[in-house]
Amino acid sequence: MKDSRIFTISNEEVAEELVGETKTFPKYTTQIMNLCNQNAQGTRPSVVGQMSELVQECPYKTYQEWKQWYLSKKPNAIADAAERIKTMVGNLKTAITLIDDNMIKTWVEDLVIAKSFTGLHFQQAILSRVAKMKRTTFRIAGPDEESKGIDGYIGQEKVSIKPETYKSKLGLPESIRIPIIYYEKLKDGVRVDAGAIMPHEKLS
Repeated sequence: MKDSRIFTISNEEVAEELVGETKTFPKYTTQIMNLCNQNAQGTRPSVVGQMSELVQECPYKTYQEWKQWYLSKKPNAIADAAERIKTMVGNLKTAITLIDDNMIKTWVEDLVIAKSFTGLHFQQAILSRVAKMKRTTFRIAGPDEESKGIDGYIGQEKVSIKPETYKSKLGLPESIRIPIIYYEKLKDGVRVDAGAIMPHEKLS
């Protein structure tokens, strides 16, 4: 038998318990507004304040008291955030008119084929870039070389390519004894630390 003392309160029920009502929006509109808000940074702390701190700072405990207190502290915040998001909604409306069948097909092909390949084989791009910076050649390691911890060659020099987190394992017995190029995947690319093989070069 299910223990009635253990239960789940949905986000909507939490809002109803605390606020007294839940806002409803037409299908897809909140997804669009969320995207516009992310792009416009409408609700960043510089616009609406640091909410976690403000909630703690508020001396009142009810929603209506909190609402009145917040609006007195930040009288223009909601309007400023809404204006930023409104502008981005307009930009999105314009962009939507540019999307046609050919653009959708091109985007899907890039996502499924190109980005999948580059996501798995970005080590080759790292080797290529470092080789260009050193004005030499590169090649990817073969299966036998990979089994020895070699990921590729810059000129005639063996190198390994590892994530930044590998640095914490350098004290272990199985640590690689050849120069290591470190990388960190970022939202918009890959940050590379090739200092081990380019000790006197300034990386861009």
